[in-house]
Amino acid sequence: MPRPLLATIHTAALANNLAVARRHAPNSKVWAVVKANAYGHGLARAFPGLRATDGFGLLDLEEAVKLRELGWAGPILLLEGFFRPTDIDVIDRYSLTTTVHCDEQLRMLEMARLSKPVNIQLKMNTGMNRLGYTPEKFRAAWERARACPGVGQIALMTHFADADSERGIDEQLAAFERGAEGIAGARSLANSAATLWHPAAHFDWVRPGIILYGASPSGVTAAIEGTGLQPAMTLASELIAVQTLSAGQTVGYGSAFSAPGPMRIGVVACGYADGYPRCAPDGTPIVVDGIRTRVIGRVSMDMLTVDLTPCPAANVGSRVELWGAQVPIDDVARACGTIGYELMCAVAQRVPVRAE
Repeated sequence: MPRPLLATIHTAALANNLAVARRHAPNSKVWAVVKANAYGHGLARAFPGLRATDGFGLLDLEEAVKLRELGWAGPILLLEGFFRPTDIDVIDRYSLTTTVHCDEQLRMLEMARLSKPVNIQLKMNTGMNRLGYTPEKFRAAWERARACPGVGQIALMTHFADADSERGIDEQLAAFERGAEGIAGARSLANSAATLWHPAAHFDWVRPGIILYGASPSGVTAAIEGTGLQPAMTLASELIAVQTLSAGQTVGYGSAFSAPGPMRIGVVACGYADGYPRCAPDGTPIVVDGIRTRVIGRVSMDMLTVDLTPCPAANVGSRVELWGAQVPIDDVARACGTIGYELMCAVAQRVPVRAE
C-alpha cells in the first residue's frame, strides 16, 4: 500500500478565490498568476478552476506553451519577459504577451523578425528595485518601444513591495504616476495585497497570485478573515504509529523534545522529503482527528511526531491535516518563520496529488 500522504487540490476553491478577486476589483480585468507550476498546485490541475480569468501570468515559456495545449486561447503574460532572442520566436508562435523591463530586451525586439507585433507590458521600477525602468527613464523607454515595428500594444506595469504592510503603496503609486504622466496605455499594478486592500491601484488589470490559492498576502490568517477566500490545497496524512512516553523520555533526532510527564505521541507519515519544513518548531499547529494539536520533536525525512494529549482517542490510521481548511497554511508557515507561498511551492514530487 502507498503511504497515506496526499495533497488534494480543490478546483471549486480556486474558482471561488478568483471570484473573490473580481469582487474586490470589479472594474478591472484579472491576470491570474500561475507561476511556479501554479504555486505548487500544478498548472494542469489549477487551470479548470481558474479558466474564468481574463489572462494568465507566469514565468516559463514551457508553462505558457502548456497553457495553450490545455486549450487556453486568451492572453498569457510572461512576468519576467524573455532572456534570449530565440525566446521571441516562441512568443511570436504562441501569441504571448511579454514584460519588457530593460534595454537589452528592447534591443532584441528591435532585431527580431516577427509574424505580427508582440504586445508588451513595459515595467517601471517604483521602489521594488528588482526589474524595470526608473520613473525618470520610463518615457524614453516607452517612446523607444512605441517606435519598434515589432511591438504592438504597450501596457504599463509596476510591482509593489509593501502592499501587505503598514508602509502601503502611496510612495510607489506616486512614483508610478509621475513616471507615467501623459503616457497612454492600460495600467497593471495591483498584486494580491493591492487587489484586496488598495483599490486606488486597481486600474485596468490586477494580478492576484497567492489569494487565488486561499492564503494571505501578509502571511497572517486573520488578515483575510471575512474575504471568503478558501484554501485550494489540503495536505493530509495519517498516524502510522503511537508511542506512550514517560516523563523525561525524548523524541526524535537530537532528543529535541523531552516529555514533561506521561503522554501519548503520534507518528505522522510526512517529513521534510515531502516538503514539510524541517525547521518546524515544537508547537507548530497540526490537526489530528479534527482536533488541533502540535508538532513535537525534530521533523525527520519521512516522519514527524505530534502531541496526542488533546486527542486521546486518536490511534493508528487517524487522519492528520498538515494544512488546509482546519489548519491554515499561513499558521504553519508563521510558526516556521516563513510564508505560505514557500510551503505550497515546496511540496515534493513524491507526494501524490489529486484534484477534485
